[in-house]
Amino acid sequence: MILEPQGRLQRASLRARVTWLAAFCVAGAVALVSLGAYMVVRKSTYDALDDGLRQRAATVANSKKVTSPDEVANYPAAFLAAGDVKMGVLLADSGKLIYPKESVPPPTVQEAWDVADGEREEFIWTDHKTETRVIAVGYQPGQAIIIAQSMTPQRTTLAKLSVVLLLIGGAGVLLAAIAGTAVARTSLRPVQRLTEATERVTNTGDLTPIPVSGDDELARLTHSFNAMLGAVAESQERQRRLVADAGHELRTPLTSMRTNLELLLASERPDAPTLSDEDKREIQSDVRGQLDELTTLIGDLVELAREDAPQVVHEPVDLVEVVERSLDRARRRASNNVRFDVQLQPWTLLGDSSALERAVLNLLDNAVKFSPPASTVRLGLRQLGDGSAVVEVADAGPGIADADLPHVFERFYRSSEARTLPGSGLGLAIVKQVAQRHGGTATAGRAPEGGALFTLRLPGRP
Repeated sequence: MILEPQGRLQRASLRARVTWLAAFCVAGAVALVSLGAYMVVRKSTYDALDDGLRQRAATVANSKKVTSPDEVANYPAAFLAAGDVKMGVLLADSGKLIYPKESVPPPTVQEAWDVADGEREEFIWTDHKTETRVIAVGYQPGQAIIIAQSMTPQRTTLAKLSVVLLLIGGAGVLLAAIAGTAVARTSLRPVQRLTEATERVTNTGDLTPIPVSGDDELARLTHSFNAMLGAVAESQERQRRLVADAGHELRTPLTSMRTNLELLLASERPDAPTLSDEDKREIQSDVRGQLDELTTLIGDLVELAREDAPQVVHEPVDLVEVVERSLDRARRRASNNVRFDVQLQPWTLLGDSSALERAVLNLLDNAVKFSPPASTVRLGLRQLGDGSAVVEVADAGPGIADADLPHVFERFYRSSEARTLPGSGLGLAIVKQVAQRHGGTATAGRAPEGGALFTLRLPGRP
C-alpha cells in the first residue's frame, strides 16, 4: 500500500515532478498566507465587536433610569430604544434578570452573576446556542448590565472572506502549475537535447556536438557533454589510426615472410629447382629477422594498449634504480660496442616502475641504434630545483632533422634514415605516454655531441 504511490512518483517525468513541486509550494504558501490573513481579520472583527459592546454598555450604564412597574428596580431607558441587541439587568439579591417586555432575554452564565456580585468588573463570552456575543458589566451595587449582540454579520463577513481567499488560493495554485509547466518545459529543453543526443550516439555512433545557447548550468552541462563527445571521437580516431598503422606495419613483414616461406616450400617439390645451401640460409635468416620484427611490433602494440588504459599510479619509485635496471638491459642488448657515460642524482616519485623502466630502455635502445660503433651514449639524471628532474639520453649519431622533430613521438612515425633500421616506430610513442601518465613530458632536440637528445621530465622529490 505504501510502495505503489512511490513507484508512481518514480515513474513520473521530471517535468511533471517540477510542475507538481511548484504547485505544492505555492499551495503551501497560499494556505499559510490565507490562514494568517483569515486569523488576523477574524481577531480584528471580534475585537471590534467586543469594543462596540463595551462602548454600548458604558452608554447604557450612563443613560437615564426607568422604574419597572413590575419590579422594584430601575433599568436604563436605553433599553427601550435597543432593537438590535438583547439587554437586561441582573439583580444579585433576588437572582432575577429583568429586561424590556415583549423582548427576548439575553443569555446568562455564572460569571455574569459574579459581575453583579461585584467579584468581576466585566465578563465577555460567546453564546453558541443563540450565536451571540455577550458582555456583562457592573451597573449599580448588586446589579450588572448584560448585553447580547448577534454575531451573524461578522460570521457572514468571515465566510465571504474565506470564500475569496479560497478562490484566490486556487487561482494561485493553478497559475503556479501553469508557470511550473512552462518553466519545466523551457529549462528541460537542453536536457531533452542531451537525451536525444545520447540516444543518437547509442543508435548511430554519431558524435556531432550539440548546439549550446546561454550560459547557465544547463549550458555548462551541454559544454561538458560536447567535451565528452570530443574525447570519445578523439579516442575513436586514435584507435582507427592505430589499427590502420598497425595493419600497414604488419603487412610488410608478413608479406615478406610469406614469400620466403612459399619459396622454401616450392623448393622442396620434386620438379622445382633446388636452392643452394647459402640461399636457404639467407631465406631462413630473413624469416627469423621478420619473426623478430613481428614479435617486437606486437609487443610494442600490447605495451601501447596497456599504457592507453587509465591506471592509478601510487607506488613509490626510486628513479635511480629504474635507470640502472634499464641501463643493464641496454648494455646486454647493445651489439656495436657503445659506451655509456652515466651521471645520476637521487630522485623518487609515485609511479609505475615497470612502465618507467620500459620508457628509459626505449630511449637507450634508440640511442644505441643510431650511434656509430665504439661511440659514447650519455645518460644523465639531474634535478632541476623546481620539483622535477630530467632523464637525458644523448647519442653521437646523425641527429634528428628539423622536419622530423615535431613527429618523432607519433605512433609508427619513422624518419627516412630510420626506415632501413629495425624497429616498430612505437618506442618513442610509449615514452611520451609514460611521461604523460606520470604528469611529466618527453621532448626531443639536438645534443651538444651532434646527435639526438631525448629528455624525460618527471615530477617528484630528491
